[in-house]
Amino acid sequence: MSEAAQLVHRRLVQSLYKRSLKTAQDWYIDTNLFRRKAVELRMQFDANRNVRHPRQLASIVQEAERQLKELRHPDPYIGMLQVAGFMSMAETPTAVGGTKFERNIHPDTAEPHAAH
Repeated sequence: MSEAAQLVHRRLVQSLYKRSLKTAQDWYIDTNLFRRKAVELRMQFDANRNVRHPRQLASIVQEAERQLKELRHPDPYIGMLQVAGFMSMAETPTAVGGTKFERNIHPDTAEPHAAH
């Protein structure tokens, strides 16, 4: 594989890994569960680290893309920057307007409803 092809492949795999982590983050709210899943994902990627045959690499990447598409969350966490495409006050999913804002409010912090 040429040096340019290796660079393109490396960037493809890095993108795939990052998207896999973001997809896992959509499913696992608890940090410990997410961390466990992140370690599993890293192990899966590392298991194929030494594969050099182009057809085998293409097959592995294609399967990973298929799995990523299959596991996509129906309501992924996104921030306002990703939605609007410009700088806004809500730069993270947990900010006002982000899809994670008050998504999993702990019962102790929820405000009681006012009595009529």
